[in-house]
Amino acid sequence: MPFSTHSPIPINEKLTVEELITKLRKRVNINIIACAAEDKCCDKFVSEAELNRPGLALTGYLDVFSWQRIQIIGNTETDYLVKLPKDKQLEAFDNITKFDLPIIFLTNGNILPKALLENATQRGIPIFTTPYETSRFMLLLKDFLDDQFALQTMVHGAMVDVYGVGILIVGKSGIGKSEVALDLVERGHRLVADDVVMITKKGSVLMASATIMSKHFMEIRGLGIVDVMSMFGIRSVRYQKRLEIVTELSLWDDALEINRTGLDHEQVSILDNEIPYVQLPITPGKNITVIAEVIAMNHLLKHYGYDAAEAFQDRIKSSIAEKTKGMNPSIKRAIEYFEGDIE
Repeated sequence: MPFSTHSPIPINEKLTVEELITKLRKRVNINIIACAAEDKCCDKFVSEAELNRPGLALTGYLDVFSWQRIQIIGNTETDYLVKLPKDKQLEAFDNITKFDLPIIFLTNGNILPKALLENATQRGIPIFTTPYETSRFMLLLKDFLDDQFALQTMVHGAMVDVYGVGILIVGKSGIGKSEVALDLVERGHRLVADDVVMITKKGSVLMASATIMSKHFMEIRGLGIVDVMSMFGIRSVRYQKRLEIVTELSLWDDALEINRTGLDHEQVSILDNEIPYVQLPITPGKNITVIAEVIAMNHLLKHYGYDAAEAFQDRIKSSIAEKTKGMNPSIKRAIEYFEGDIE
């Protein structure tokens, strides 16, 4: 199996708090308002996707305080702080601000007492508030951070969306990956990326996209660069698609072991995810485009519980069982009676 990927690397090693706030406002469309030390955002960095709620730390228990993470203060923590005597409020809050926290988010529209905000400003710790409910905000923020710190790799191939199924077409250089992808686009399917495919592990799934330079463009040998979106319209492209099948094109070789029945479900590992793998030998006259469509439809059938290879195997087993019982083992035609449709 010659298919391989580049070594995985994280998209970002770290983000400045300034970048984080800007992207949350513009890309995730979250309403965030600065409360303290906004000018220090460019000096603070977020280096991991996990979040922390500093409830116990506010009480003074700091043995397992994850200070390097983004801190989330919700209704519980705010209520605890504001109900303390004023001198105790600052003491409790100082338990966490004496650490080099990257940022504190207040949820549910909460605002801390002025003395606590001044404490954070003196320590250079940015504080922002959002009207979002705590669990909702943490869900959105965690999803965004998972994406920003996700592992990614590069693959040489063509990524297409065929009947809603993400198929990565790979194979050695010049074998015809781009031509197959272009033919699929012409038949109404959608191009995600050509030549260089970026694959990112988002949670438990793999997402594919083009690079900034190559999106919507294809190289057709002998013709040159074509702009797929300009030529076929906006419906012919996608910016991203989940990777569900890897199809490798290879030249026919009599010594090559090819799956003839489909009972052997081969897989390939990409970023530690197992993806279904289909190897297609190329011979003159073989319509790879139609086969790619069949691969997608067959994947959908399996997803909804029907496996043609297993159904055919069951039919063979039934025939063998009939023979074992002494029944007529001869090959039978598919119907018992032709109803006069004779030309």
